[in-house]
Amino acid sequence: MATGRLGVGEMLGALNAALGPGGPVWFKETRARHLRARDFLAPRRALQARFGDEQVPEPVVTAVAGLQGPGVAPVLRCAPTPAGLALQLRRPAVFEHVLGSVAAYAAPAAPASSGPRVVLHCAALRGAPCTLRLSQLRAVLVADHLARALRSRGVSVRLVPAARDPHMRTFLQQLRVEWPAASESAATEALRSRALAELTSAQDGEALPPGILGRVCLKELVEEQGRSAGYDPNLDSCLVTEDLLSSLAELQEAVQNWPEDSSSGLAGTPNSGTDNCIVVHVVSCEEEFQQQKLDLLWHKLDDQAPLRQKHLVCGPVKVAGGPGTLTAPKYYELRLAQVCKASAVKHGGDLAQDPAWTEIFGILSVATIKFEMLSTAPQSQLLLTLADNSVSTKGTKSGTFVMYNCARLATLFESYKHSMEQGLYPTFPPVSSLDFSLLHDEGEWLLLFNSILPFPDLLSQTAALAYTAPGLHITARTEMVCKFLVQLSMDFSSYYNRIHILGEPRPHLFGQMFARLQLLRAVRAVLHAGLAMLGLPPLNHI
Repeated sequence: MATGRLGVGEMLGALNAALGPGGPVWFKETRARHLRARDFLAPRRALQARFGDEQVPEPVVTAVAGLQGPGVAPVLRCAPTPAGLALQLRRPAVFEHVLGSVAAYAAPAAPASSGPRVVLHCAALRGAPCTLRLSQLRAVLVADHLARALRSRGVSVRLVPAARDPHMRTFLQQLRVEWPAASESAATEALRSRALAELTSAQDGEALPPGILGRVCLKELVEEQGRSAGYDPNLDSCLVTEDLLSSLAELQEAVQNWPEDSSSGLAGTPNSGTDNCIVVHVVSCEEEFQQQKLDLLWHKLDDQAPLRQKHLVCGPVKVAGGPGTLTAPKYYELRLAQVCKASAVKHGGDLAQDPAWTEIFGILSVATIKFEMLSTAPQSQLLLTLADNSVSTKGTKSGTFVMYNCARLATLFESYKHSMEQGLYPTFPPVSSLDFSLLHDEGEWLLLFNSILPFPDLLSQTAALAYTAPGLHITARTEMVCKFLVQLSMDFSSYYNRIHILGEPRPHLFGQMFARLQLLRAVRAVLHAGLAMLGLPPLNHI
C-alpha cells in the first residue's frame, strides 16, 4: 500500500521507470469516457517505438501491475488494449487514501528546495489608478498571483514598488491585491553621483527637457549582453530623471536589505545581498522597452546589481466592441454595476443598498476580473468581452460561476448541519470508518482523479519559474489555477445536479451519504485553497 501523499508525478515517474530505459511514454487520462476503462495509458505507437512490433514483454506488464513506492497509488490491473497498455487503479483504496488526509491535497506538493529570493517588480504601480491601463492591470494581477503562489511554496518574496498613491492603495484593496504600502524613500545619492559621472549630454551639447539630469549611453551594455539575451537592439541610451533614480534606489534597497521576517520556508537563506536573489520585472508589453532601459541602467550605475534580472512581459489586452481607452477603475466600476444588475434580476429589489450584499458584490466583481485577466497565459494577447453575460452564474467560464459553486458547497454543508441538529442525520462519523467502495459514480472519480489528486502538483507548477534559463525573458503559468477552478466547478456542478447528496434520513443510506460528503469536503478544501491563490475568500451564498 502506498505511503504518504499520492502524486500524479510520482505515479508517472514510476510507470515510465517500469518500462525500462527511454523517454516518458505514459500519460494520465482526464476525459470521462476514457476514465470508465482506464486511468493511465501508454499509447500503442509509443510502445512500438520502444519495443518494436513485438508485444510488451510479460515481465514488464507484471512489473507495472505490481508497482509500489512513495506516492504511487495501488494498481488494480494492467493489460494490453488496442489503444495501448492500459492501467486502472484500485479506486476504493485511492479514495480511502486521499480522503483520509484531505489537508495534504490542499497544499503544494512540497516546499521549494533552497533557491533564490525573489523580488517582483511591477512598474505599473508607480502611478495613480486613474491612469492604469488594462494591460497594466493585468501585470499587477499576474504579479500578485505569482507572489501568492511562490509564498505558498516557501519562497521568500518582496514586492516593489511600495504603493505610495493613496488612491492606488484603495484600488488595490478593492481588487484584493496584497501589496506593501508606502515606505520611506530609499536614498538616491550614490546612484545620482554615479549617473552624473556617466552622463554624455555635456559633451554632446544636447538640449534636454526640464527635469532631465542627462543621458547615459547603454549601447555598450546591449552589445556585451549580445542579441541572444533578448534586449531590444534599438536601445542605445537612457534619459536619467530623479524619478528613475528613485525607482532604482527602491529596487536596490529591496535586494540589499532583506527583512529577516520575510524569509519563509526553505527558500530564503540567512545571507543577504544579490547573489541569492533574482529580480523579476512584471510589465505590460507597452512598458517593456522602458523596463529594459531601467534594467541596463541599474547594471551601469550599481556594481552590485543582481546578475539575474528577468522580464515577465504580459501581452496586450484588447476590448471587443468597447473603448480602447478603458481604464482599470472604469473596468472595475463596469463589472460591479453588472454584478449588481444581475443580482437584482435574480433576487429582485435593489440589493446594492443592502450592506450585507455590498461585500458579496465586491467579491463577485473582483472574481470576474481576476478570472478574465488570469485565465489566459500572461504572454498571450487577451480579448475582453464587456457584455453583461460575462458576470452570469450560468456561464461556465467565469469567476462568478466558480464563486456560485463555492456557495452551493457551503449551502450543502449548512443544510447537513441544520438537519443533524434537528435529529434527521447522525453526527459525522470518523473518516477511518467510512466505506469508500460506495463511491462508484463516474462523477465521483472524476472529481478525485482530475481535481483533488493533482492539485498539489498544479500549485507547484504555478510557482515554477525558470530562473536559470538563458535570455532576458521568463514565462509563468499563472493561468493554471483559474483554468483548474473553472473545470473543477464544471465537474462539481454536473455531479451536484445529477446526484442527490443529502438523501432520505434512512440508516441504510447514511454510509454512502457520508462517503460523498467527505469527497465534497475535499472538493471544498481544494476550491478554497485555489481561491486563496487569487486572493478571493469563499462565499457562503450568492
